[in-house]
Amino acid sequence: MRIAPRLKQWFDLEQRDLPWRRTRDPYRIWLSEIMLQQTRVAAVIPYYERFLEKYPDYTTLAAAPEDELLGMWQGLGYYSRARNLQKAAQQMVKMGRFPSTYAEIRELPGVGDYTAAAVASIAFGLPEIGLDGNIVRVMARWTAEKADVRKPATRAKLLETAREHLDKKNPGTYKQSLMELGATICLPKAPKCLYCPINDDCGARLQGLADTLPIQLGKRPPIDEPKAVFWVVHDKQLLLWQRPANSQRLRGFWELPEAGMINDVEAGRLVGEFTHSIVNHRYRVQLFEAKLQGDPGKICQWIPLDQVDSLTLSTIVRKCIKLFN
Repeated sequence: MRIAPRLKQWFDLEQRDLPWRRTRDPYRIWLSEIMLQQTRVAAVIPYYERFLEKYPDYTTLAAAPEDELLGMWQGLGYYSRARNLQKAAQQMVKMGRFPSTYAEIRELPGVGDYTAAAVASIAFGLPEIGLDGNIVRVMARWTAEKADVRKPATRAKLLETAREHLDKKNPGTYKQSLMELGATICLPKAPKCLYCPINDDCGARLQGLADTLPIQLGKRPPIDEPKAVFWVVHDKQLLLWQRPANSQRLRGFWELPEAGMINDVEAGRLVGEFTHSIVNHRYRVQLFEAKLQGDPGKICQWIPLDQVDSLTLSTIVRKCIKLFN
């Protein structure tokens, strides 16, 4: 039984009102798809709207100073996305247009198969479909796929099934309806099967496997790592250090000093602690108020407190500032 007509009917009635669904502008759709990578919809919406006010098209994005761009992105995480956005925008300036085929979109920095298919189908009506976590879950349950969905062969099988049911007249709606179903009904835990528009022939539901599928084997647990950082203030200046230009992560961002980074530091009271996750690492951060007994060395710099907010600060530093205040 074809699923596209049922999905479209359901999506037309039940879709969430999201700002990037009110446009077919490829720039805006591409921006939303990049922001939504590894990030919740609710968190993306205010960033998306502010970003478009500042950079309404690819020419303004291409010309943005990097510090300003990273400041606009601050809080979304995975900062390579912002840098890749700008690199892609600069390519568009050279092309004189937004790329309009799947192959051209796929060549943009930071764009994978799924994002290229999403932009191609929604903005240009091209018959393309890709797999994200939501679509994998929907397809795996609907077909009662019992193999590990992390394996390339399994994903290829699910992608082929999604392509077989592609609505070539409405490919963008088809993609968005699958994603929306996974985000709102076919949830990772406790799926709302009674409200699903394709539940009549869902293999997982018919076999009583909706709560156990999809199968994901070999998923690595997060690595717990302790991190102690120091809040050192002298003469209304805060001690910080900046990640170098060749840093593999967060280059150019400012951080609080850590143990072993400065000499003759005397740790005082524990201000507080929190966890912060980056990719597969879960940092357990402890913030200590500290005093410096000697020279801070060459790595760190004294920054006037009234200028700290104007810097490109890491999320950990911003959490520490909030904790300290």
